Amino acid sequence: MSRPITIFTGQWADLSFNDACKLVKSFGYEGVEICTWGDHMDVQKAAADPEYVKGRKAILSENGLACWAIGSHLIGQCVGDKWDPRLDGFAPAEFSGKPEAIREWGIKEMKNTAKAAKAMGCKIVTGFMGSPIWKYLYSFPMTSEKMIEDGFQLIYDLWTPIFDEFDKQGVKFALEVHPSEIAFDYWTTKRLFEKFDYRDTLGLNFDPSHLIWQGVKPHLFLRDFGDKIYHVHMKDAAVTLDGRSGILGSHLPFGDANRGWNFRSLGHGDVDFEEIIRALNDVGYNGPLSVEWEDNGMDRNFGAKESYEFCQKYNFSASNVVFDGAMEN
Repeated sequence: MSRPITIFTGQWADLSFNDACKLVKSFGYEGVEICTWGDHMDVQKAAADPEYVKGRKAILSENGLACWAIGSHLIGQCVGDKWDPRLDGFAPAEFSGKPEAIREWGIKEMKNTAKAAKAMGCKIVTGFMGSPIWKYLYSFPMTSEKMIEDGFQLIYDLWTPIFDEFDKQGVKFALEVHPSEIAFDYWTTKRLFEKFDYRDTLGLNFDPSHLIWQGVKPHLFLRDFGDKIYHVHMKDAAVTLDGRSGILGSHLPFGDANRGWNFRSLGHGDVDFEEIIRALNDVGYNGPLSVEWEDNGMDRNFGAKESYEFCQKYNFSASNVVFDGAMEN
């Protein structure tokens, strides 16, 4: 088995799609997970204009890259989130300060993302779903079970028509379990799948970096939800609690050494990637290993190149022989 090693383009969205592709190809990557911001992928155009899709595919081909997934994180967040001013930066400027307009835009664009993925020949869309109840994480003021259930129900009501469109296009949605999402840890993930009656359309973009600092062992999460792993992010994080720092981050920016944890370039954190690869082998995942590079303490080009080399080291398959089989008579 040789899983393709790809990279998420979101951290290079300040570059043109062509320039980003040239750069990541120079690092050795075989493909990209295309973000839907910057000029990398306009899903509205891709859903309706074959010439636009032809142009995106030409850039990929010219740079010797393939694409297995499209990342819709910012769009999806607009669907399920309870509005605050931060969402204004994810949607077109004309919708700023208009919560329902932002949500309607997000729903429409998620449906376009499914169409865009099909047009690009991708079977997976990765991303976020948002959460109307994330602010209830700590139960004070007191939070009732009804408030939580109402939040999960709202996500179900908002995303069911979107998933209906995904089904029409033959595309699946891979949620990245992540703080600020309706599913942010083990038990909220289980609850979300139960809410959707384990609908096949909804799976996971497995990312260990969001689990490790919460105390969840990523490889156990992976094994328990193995049949729902539709895509994999390779991303690391380091927990550095020192008696002063807290696990919730203290409102300090990423990269600040006073935080209790930070994202790190691959191999520089606490994630056990050997256990993850062994678990991926056991659950039969053969899709891309997509580097999502985030480390404010390291030059991104250095980190991206090193991350490709790290993935190569760990991109092993299970044995196809019994190691002591030759001892049998």
